[in-house]
Amino acid sequence: MQQPITRNDPALFSTEEENQYFDRKSARKDEKEIAKHICAFANASGGKLVIGIEDDGKITGFKRDGAHNIEEFEQAPIGTCTPGPIVHPERVQVVNCMGEDDVILVLDVEPSPDHVVSRISDKEVFLRQNDKSVKLDREQVLALEYDKNQRSYENEVQDRSSIDDIDAEVLRRYKDDIGATGLSDEQVLRSRGFLVDGHLTNAGVLLFSEYPGKFMPWARVRVLRVDGTSLSTGKRMNIVKDRTFDGPLPRQIEGAQQLISSLLREFQFLGEDGRFETIPEYPEFAWFEGLVNAVTHRNYAFSGDYIRVTMYDDRMEILSPGRLPNIVTLENMRHTRYSRNPVLARALVEMGWVRELNEGVQRIYDEMASYFLNEPLYTEPNNSSVLLTLENSATSRVLRQNDSLTAAVSQETLEGLSEYEIAAMRLAMSHGRVTTKGLGKVIEKGPTLCARTLKGLSSDKGLLVWHGSSTHDPSQYYSLNEAAFGAGRS
Repeated sequence: MQQPITRNDPALFSTEEENQYFDRKSARKDEKEIAKHICAFANASGGKLVIGIEDDGKITGFKRDGAHNIEEFEQAPIGTCTPGPIVHPERVQVVNCMGEDDVILVLDVEPSPDHVVSRISDKEVFLRQNDKSVKLDREQVLALEYDKNQRSYENEVQDRSSIDDIDAEVLRRYKDDIGATGLSDEQVLRSRGFLVDGHLTNAGVLLFSEYPGKFMPWARVRVLRVDGTSLSTGKRMNIVKDRTFDGPLPRQIEGAQQLISSLLREFQFLGEDGRFETIPEYPEFAWFEGLVNAVTHRNYAFSGDYIRVTMYDDRMEILSPGRLPNIVTLENMRHTRYSRNPVLARALVEMGWVRELNEGVQRIYDEMASYFLNEPLYTEPNNSSVLLTLENSATSRVLRQNDSLTAAVSQETLEGLSEYEIAAMRLAMSHGRVTTKGLGKVIEKGPTLCARTLKGLSSDKGLLVWHGSSTHDPSQYYSLNEAAFGAGRS
């Protein structure tokens, strides 16, 4: 994972690969080129721009023919960028590639938290993305302005809307929650800033309009249940459930919550008392907080995508359009709190949907750990969305329960099992059943070997019990022989 460089070391600057937080340029570059990179760093997460080192790492300093005056570069942030970003220049003594005493200039650019920085000469805006300073189009600049709260998308007025678009039941519940039942709908909406000159704001549309998709077709949540660990298309399509929720945000959250809850499985493990216990596939707080965070903090100005919750056999993925907001990064998000949509967030808190506001992401980590599951994984696919992945880690879960399989059977029996047989037993313990197909997905072997493995555990070793009407029954499966487990523990 890329990390900012913390020390001004010429040898490091010469060998380090350019990245999100670091770039180097020749002192022969003109101020327009230098301004491009200063703006890009300021609009992103900051970084170091080192002048006097070529792209290939050769230290040429400021004594090379064609090099500009070092003072020009020191003044560049003020003279070439607007508003002027905060930049700390430092001259660092070096020996250049010709063996001469020379200097390089380190421009330490701070991130601009509340303004988009542009180049004065042509008003162009750039953003640092990996090792490039990328020029943004108008729509991208607008999204960046929203992200830095220089412009507020949720407070902008939807001119085509009116109070007639309101979902009366959702607004009634909101009035109950804030103790405003004695006020008219218009009074409440106007006092909270959701209605301006007879029109709803974007926040008002998202929270209270009967059909937000009339104004923002991308403002919806889609929940999919997939049979397997990857999505197939065409004749092999394996989506078994697909439903979209596109009403006001409280109804989207409520509907998605109910559907996800109904699709979750329960896992079994053998407790210390010899009884089988059941636990949910994921801790409720973890997936529900992930869902609510996606709805509350997504970039609604980004019209290219919608929120998706995809449930696979081995994981749940929650995709929220738009990158992490402003000062939040993948590295600091567990402890940094920042709301892209503070008006939406406040209303959803008042309505009881945003819970545990002061715990958030950190508690998702804690809850997953308490269920002996792998840490949640946050990524930013294509630098255009935030993806939360929760793994149900069935095999890992059994292993971390002080290895329930070891506790359930005798050591002698366990030593007599092959790697594939152990995998089959753990599947049966965590899922309550195991099939030839299910075992094949885990051990990545063909049906003949898997069928032989399961039959051996049933017929020869008596650890599994076969269920089915015939050997050709498509619904046949194996479950644990609890009598054999009881004997193993005694």
